[in-house]
Amino acid sequence: MIRLEGLGKSFGSHQAVVDLHLEVKPGEIFGFLGPNGAGKTTTVKMMTGLLKPTAGRVLVAGRDMAADPIAAKRAMGLGPDEPFVYPKLTGAEYLRFVGELYGVPLADMKKRVPELLEMFELTPWGGELLESYSHGMRQKLVLGGILLHDPKVLVLDEPMVGLDPKSGRLVKDIFIRLAERGTAIFMCTHVLEIAEKLCHRIGIMIGGKMIACGTLDELHAQSKKEGRDLESIFLSLTGGAEYSTLLKYL
Repeated sequence: MIRLEGLGKSFGSHQAVVDLHLEVKPGEIFGFLGPNGAGKTTTVKMMTGLLKPTAGRVLVAGRDMAADPIAAKRAMGLGPDEPFVYPKLTGAEYLRFVGELYGVPLADMKKRVPELLEMFELTPWGGELLESYSHGMRQKLVLGGILLHDPKVLVLDEPMVGLDPKSGRLVKDIFIRLAERGTAIFMCTHVLEIAEKLCHRIGIMIGGKMIACGTLDELHAQSKKEGRDLESIFLSLTGGAEYSTLLKYL
């Protein structure tokens, strides 16, 4: 469902992403990890057509993002790290607006908009202007919007930011259910616990390169460390375990 072939991006002499090859299959939740500046956001922007690659190509549901961007984007739902909404729309109006952008039939929207508002526990605020929504409420509304057209692929950048524990559990259960139905999910996150519990495979970026990719057991074998939890593996592979020496300055 997602295929990255030799994907690369340079900004002048700086190589933000270097020769990235990756395939995410239907029904797979793939976690994309890395320290700040590793190239994750640049990769997401290229995957979603927001940034033109310097090299390589992106295929979404078999559609080339460069050659056929409308078809590729129609198969995708993007959840950005910052939930942008139009403050003078109501929650229900926002969902209908998103549905119209994706060409969702009116009859389907009349059914799906109330369902999504209920699923994300936003029904009492469906008629309220979005300027009155909290960050977490906006995040849930945006997630509802990306599900409206039933995409085959979800690309999510820090989807849990701003969610309370109850909403976070709901969203995790939704992702699991979608994967069981065959949706491919690509998720960037700094929350290693979420990646460890949800993701079938995990890729770790550093310096624009994918330095490790696989299941938790496969990553553990690559890290060659005793700790089997994702935090220990991640710190070992990225050199973060050495940061403890900085504590001497406290």
